[in-house]
Amino acid sequence: SSIGNFGKDTDNWVWPRHTGDFSMFRIYADKNNQPAEYSPENVPYIPKRSLKISLDGISEKDFTMVFGFPGRTMEYLPSVAVEQIVTMNDPAKIAIRDRALLVMDQAMRKDEGIKIQYASKYANVQNSYKKWQGEILGINRTKAVEKKRAYEAEFQKRVNANAKWKSAYGNLLNELNTAYAEFGPQNLARDYYTEVFARIELFAIASQLNRLKNALDRNGEQGFTETLPGVKQRLQELYGEYNADVDKRLFASLMEVYATSLDKNKLPAELKKLIDKGDNNYSKMADKLYDDTDLDEPKKLMDALEKDPKAVLQKFRESDVYKLQSDINNAYNTQTGTPVGNLQARINTLQRKYMQAQMEVFAEKKFYPDANSTLRVAYGKVAGHEPRDGVEYDSYTYLDGVMEKYKPGDYEFDVPKKLQELYKAKDYGQYGSSGKMPVCFIATNHTTGGNSGSPVLDAYGNLIGLNFDRVWEGTMSDLNYDPSICRNIMVDIRYVLFIVDKYAGATNLIKEMKLVHPKKKV
Repeated sequence: SSIGNFGKDTDNWVWPRHTGDFSMFRIYADKNNQPAEYSPENVPYIPKRSLKISLDGISEKDFTMVFGFPGRTMEYLPSVAVEQIVTMNDPAKIAIRDRALLVMDQAMRKDEGIKIQYASKYANVQNSYKKWQGEILGINRTKAVEKKRAYEAEFQKRVNANAKWKSAYGNLLNELNTAYAEFGPQNLARDYYTEVFARIELFAIASQLNRLKNALDRNGEQGFTETLPGVKQRLQELYGEYNADVDKRLFASLMEVYATSLDKNKLPAELKKLIDKGDNNYSKMADKLYDDTDLDEPKKLMDALEKDPKAVLQKFRESDVYKLQSDINNAYNTQTGTPVGNLQARINTLQRKYMQAQMEVFAEKKFYPDANSTLRVAYGKVAGHEPRDGVEYDSYTYLDGVMEKYKPGDYEFDVPKKLQELYKAKDYGQYGSSGKMPVCFIATNHTTGGNSGSPVLDAYGNLIGLNFDRVWEGTMSDLNYDPSICRNIMVDIRYVLFIVDKYAGATNLIKEMKLVHPKKKV
């Protein structure tokens, strides 16, 4: 991981980047080159065709294209929707995750065991936390909301000037604005609920016992017996990376955010009762809740489940944890979940109509469909990056930058000894360029979540890199793609080959590949 995840959280969503992010897998088939179950007789699969790999690298303004399965983009949302995301939803989610990260960070710094337990969880929380910050920066810097408003003004002007369009679409933007005015507060409440309760693992543990309870209530003894092994297995997984003290602190910090986000008249009764018992002191409230349950004691609960699972279930039904979780979930479903679902359905209908209207009214404009996890091709040019006034970055990085960031023994920036030796000897083989070893590069391709690992091709169809990230400010491309600021980050295929060949010594794999020099033909 000191190569494949070099820079970890600090460099995530950031350029310049020096991460050798790639994986290799060999596919096996039977002796007839057909799919087969595992067998010692299987042989490496031989494809009809495979990509050639360019050793010529890239230059500024070179054409690039990315093949992959991008998850979801929302390019054609109205201005009111984008404004809500960057002024309401993103800031709220950032604030919640900021609290969670603070609690985890403090605990991880004090205890090496907790650091190991929570490293993955911390990285997971920080990933979107950092992305949303970049999304806000990008939207504000490119004045995306203002541009959408100007676009909508022109849309309305054209609609009003055409009797047919005015009849069909004259009130469409007003309807969208009205729907989002109702949707905004409800959607924000949903974000508070999902963000807070995803971070408190006591509720994840309780959900497993609730699953067992529901199986017994709905399907009797048979349902209970069939569900119990799966519940035990999931609890073991949860407890493997669980620390009760950290979770209790997360509960105290995040539950305060959740409770204060709600109208006092809409506080779930069980939550209000616990707050009152704790004299509005959420740490005191957490202490009492965790002291009165066995769910935060892995060995005790797992032993009890082995001896008498029915007794565990009965005790759970009577616990404050069960009552609190049930009451909060019921209140959420009634006050937020159902209304949000209805409003979202209404907005989806209006958005489909708005999309159709845009394509009619702006017939001269080329519209490309939003990502939806199906195969797409994005294309762009290799280009540097200017994230802020007075700051300009090149479009590529080298192994020199890895060594500049190197911190011996550091969690994020350690460098393996052999890689240091290769750097000192400048032993780059056929993969270097002008005495340096290229590592990563950026271009203007429109990518999103789901494009990690997507192959990047040059103008001749040769493999030149693998996509794995976006620049911080460019994360706004999910809402507003702007090539002036949006950049995708790729590992140079020459660095991949260098690591495989020179660092790992797997020259045999290199011999199976088709390496070419397309630029020498031009």
